[in-house]
Amino acid sequence: MDAEGFRALLSSVRYEVLPAKTAEDKVLAHVPRDVVVTVTASPVKGLEPTLDLVGRLAAHGYRVVPHVPARLLRDDAHLKDVVDRLRETGVDDVFVPAGDADPPAGVYDGALPVLRRLSELGSPFARVGITGYPESHPLIHDDLTIQAMWDKHTHATYIVSNLCFDPRVLGDWVGRIRRRDVTLPVHVGVAGPVQRAKLLAMATKIGVGESTRFLTRHASWFLRFATPGGYSPDRLLARSAEALTTPSAGVAGLHVFTFNQIAETERWRRALLDRLGD
Repeated sequence: MDAEGFRALLSSVRYEVLPAKTAEDKVLAHVPRDVVVTVTASPVKGLEPTLDLVGRLAAHGYRVVPHVPARLLRDDAHLKDVVDRLRETGVDDVFVPAGDADPPAGVYDGALPVLRRLSELGSPFARVGITGYPESHPLIHDDLTIQAMWDKHTHATYIVSNLCFDPRVLGDWVGRIRRRDVTLPVHVGVAGPVQRAKLLAMATKIGVGESTRFLTRHASWFLRFATPGGYSPDRLLARSAEALTTPSAGVAGLHVFTFNQIAETERWRRALLDRLGD
């Protein structure tokens, strides 16, 4: 394993947090200012909790990346308002997934129209992220998800991969997108260390509707989290390290899904860096 490359991945992390009431205090208590914090958006509660938490964390000096799901935007005016609010807080990086709201809140049913509209607005953000799917999407063929990345790449600056637990699938996917000439840097999505009971409790707090969708679509994840002591990403990262650290992979760092187990996630990262000789 390339220890130096592995250290670089762990040093270039993004922590994904949910906009729960305790999230701000947890970030302030445990997350260094050089770690990027991304804030999800709930199809149940809408964008307001996300925008509120992003503003507060930015005021504390964090580099914050809001999730702006296309299906939560009502129309062009709503998008323009969101852009203005984020720019006022100094945000220069947004992540634009399609989102899970069903039905959509307004006119956008996917990320590409929002990305095009942002370009028409003069590309107000220096960095714009889009989603990648290493494991098969339940509704979209693999080749179509990679084609979608190609369609969106001129409007984006990086890719965040969705959760993947199979090192072979993850390595193969990175190779496939590179062969399709998708050259955007990739932030590889991995689940942070998590205990099943805490994850279930957090899913409940997100909101009944969203929890149901989460559990239905990702039931297999919970089997992995049910291991004694909880789940840890160490094995996945160790087995993926060679594929992810080769320069041709273009992996910029890790995007860690914390499920708001923020203290545990940072403690795990620091311990792993220490073992690697940081």
